[in-house]
Amino acid sequence: MREMSLRRLALVAPLVLGLARPAVAKEPVYHLSIGDPARKDKDAAVVLDAITDTATGETIAPAALGARLAKARLVLVGESHTSVESHRVELQVIRALHEAGRHVTIALEMFPYTSQTGLDGWNGGWNEEEFLTRSHWYDAWGYPWGYYREIFNYARGTGMKFVAANAPREVVTAVRQKGLSSLPADQAAHLPPSIDTSSDEHMTFFKASFDDDDAMHGGMTDAAWKAMLAAQATWDGAMAWHAVKAFEQVASDPQSVVVVLVGSGHVAYGLGIERQSRAYFHEPIASVIGMPIADEHGPIPVVRASYANFIWGTAREKDAAWPSLGLSTRAAEDGRRTVIDVDKDSPASKAGIAVGDLIIAIDKTPIDNRETLNRVMAGYQWGDAPQVTVRRADGEQTFGVSLRRQP
Repeated sequence: MREMSLRRLALVAPLVLGLARPAVAKEPVYHLSIGDPARKDKDAAVVLDAITDTATGETIAPAALGARLAKARLVLVGESHTSVESHRVELQVIRALHEAGRHVTIALEMFPYTSQTGLDGWNGGWNEEEFLTRSHWYDAWGYPWGYYREIFNYARGTGMKFVAANAPREVVTAVRQKGLSSLPADQAAHLPPSIDTSSDEHMTFFKASFDDDDAMHGGMTDAAWKAMLAAQATWDGAMAWHAVKAFEQVASDPQSVVVVLVGSGHVAYGLGIERQSRAYFHEPIASVIGMPIADEHGPIPVVRASYANFIWGTAREKDAAWPSLGLSTRAAEDGRRTVIDVDKDSPASKAGIAVGDLIIAIDKTPIDNRETLNRVMAGYQWGDAPQVTVRRADGEQTFGVSLRRQP
């Protein structure tokens, strides 16, 4: 299993249930000359287990971060969804703020705001199994709960509340297909009054996040790129709007701060959530991104200083903590999942699963929707070998899929 390339960030809401393809841009996505004019032509060091303040170039210890964030009322923490190190950074940022006396509310990309009742259940004391089932975690998000468990339990132990920040998935899909201006009133009502989709720098960043020969994105027309960027900006705008609304609920408390946990693509260069919020939010915003000191292409000694306000150096992770099949799906007419892409050299590819297969069952558990597929896969460990039954034109076939990492 190859590691997720750092040259492709967490951008549009993923259909991928496996590995992201490496996407090697001419200039790495974290080293583009865009963003803050004062920093976009400077470099910032990536230092293992330390933080670089990109405004000053100083290297600070994690314990000093709380003081550096003293004025921030919105803190955007960019994650890589399948990185344990990335989620450790999120937890440490939250802890640093708490220990500095801040009163933290945590806003999540993982849930659309229409699913707040699920988070209210956790805030009110649901246990983990109740929460995962009743909030529909594996439909709303899909990534294994284990990546986030420590964050949720720390927040519960310190009295922090969670709020849902995202837009409903179907609304963002409609934006990509029809455009913002063509949304019917009932869908437009889920979004802020205005969303900016016209940033040239945002398009530069967006295109740099995908390789030209990416099977799902390579060779797209300008119109297709603009449609995808409009969807991305819609996510950014919705999350900005709901994070600010969460802040407004606690704004009278001078120690309050809203921490937004979100994919790095929504944070990088200040072009996502931060840019969208500036039209109506004038309080200080800070961004933190965890950055491995190396990836499959070699060491990463520096990033562009405009990439984030703070760069937290982390260890390289070759593989995700939990295995995946290495394929992408979409809903069939009956809600089951049709394979639309299979990663090269992935467990699914090696087993013989192909594009067009309809996933019927995994280890005899019927796969009736996205939530069931994600929940079942989250229960496996590396080395397991689930039996995956698919339907093709010539009938059903069952494949033994070896969930193994590459040495």
